[in-house]
Amino acid sequence: MLLSLALIFIIGMSMGALCKKLRLPPLLGMIFTGIILGPFVLDFIDGSLLGISAEIRKIALIIILTRAGLSLNISDLKKAGRPAVLMCFLPACFEMVGMILLAPRFLGISTLEAALLGAVVGAVSPAVIVPKMLKLMEENYGREKSIPQMILAAASVDDAFVIVVFSVILGLMQTGSFSPAAFARTPISILTGIIAGIAVGYILAKLLGKFHIRDSVKVIIFLSAAFLLSAAEDKFSGIVPFSYIIGVMTSGIVFNKFRPQAAARVSAKFSKLWICAEVLLFVLVGAAVDIDCAFTAGAAMLVLIPCVLLFRMAGVALCLVKTKLSPKERLFCMIAYLPKATVQAAIGGIPLAMGLSCGQTILTAAVLSIIITAPLGAFLIDISYKKLLEKNRDI
Repeated sequence: MLLSLALIFIIGMSMGALCKKLRLPPLLGMIFTGIILGPFVLDFIDGSLLGISAEIRKIALIIILTRAGLSLNISDLKKAGRPAVLMCFLPACFEMVGMILLAPRFLGISTLEAALLGAVVGAVSPAVIVPKMLKLMEENYGREKSIPQMILAAASVDDAFVIVVFSVILGLMQTGSFSPAAFARTPISILTGIIAGIAVGYILAKLLGKFHIRDSVKVIIFLSAAFLLSAAEDKFSGIVPFSYIIGVMTSGIVFNKFRPQAAARVSAKFSKLWICAEVLLFVLVGAAVDIDCAFTAGAAMLVLIPCVLLFRMAGVALCLVKTKLSPKERLFCMIAYLPKATVQAAIGGIPLAMGLSCGQTILTAAVLSIIITAPLGAFLIDISYKKLLEKNRDI
């Protein structure tokens, strides 16, 4: 395992640096490293490491979500208002509708299978979006109109919404019957995630305010609290629907509300921790990509995915109707909501593992959505934000 970790860090960072020098997103080099080192090409990554790959990716996601929460200000979120709420679910719904309309024609699958496929590829990637939006906030691009804050907050809820929809459709395919109670898990999981996050953030703010603790120790405490939220989702999801993704980000937001100076210092520590977590996340995401599966997908899948992305962009545009954002700023929001990676890597293989006839098709779509949208979305964000967003004075 240690040899595998050494290869992941050395080659992953080197490829990331090379891509950056070529004016490409570093994550493209990291994903490519994972594909080459992974079990489907050279098979240089130890099986024991791949066995805990999902948990490592979850830890990396927790790190970036915590950092995002600590960087978000409640007043900025209030300023975002209605569009932020709509972006939590409307773009994903548009993309799923697009998949339902187009996939049966392109791939010859049933409407229900197309709905399941739409749920898999419909989630946006916080792992790609969050670092980009934090960079914009640090450089004060679009911050006055709360554009990066809006995208940050909406992306986390978008994931929770899509995962619940995926579970509902998967259950429908297994049992053949629709359960309204299962669909009601979406708002409940969001609400309980917010409540748990508020409680954790408030407790941490009061506790860490009473005792003098080094910022490095605060990072460990925050990570432990986030791990407990994740464990609570696994433990109690069968009893009470719960989204740890929303809980983790909410806890950081609440802590920032009560202790903004401490939140800024802890966020800076998390940004250093992200240097390591980023490499692990994207290399292991790349290692989950079955390159043979991607190559055998054919032209149909390569045309289908960009087409449904147009539906997603239309959904984002609808969310921003009657806002004060300029056409350029709206275009940026549409671009920023394109990348996919983490959720697709996590759930793309579930239908195949369950023996569903559409499983291989869904896994292929998940793979290609990562390969196409993660580097493309990151690249478009990097080259467009200075042209499409206003640089505000220091806030």
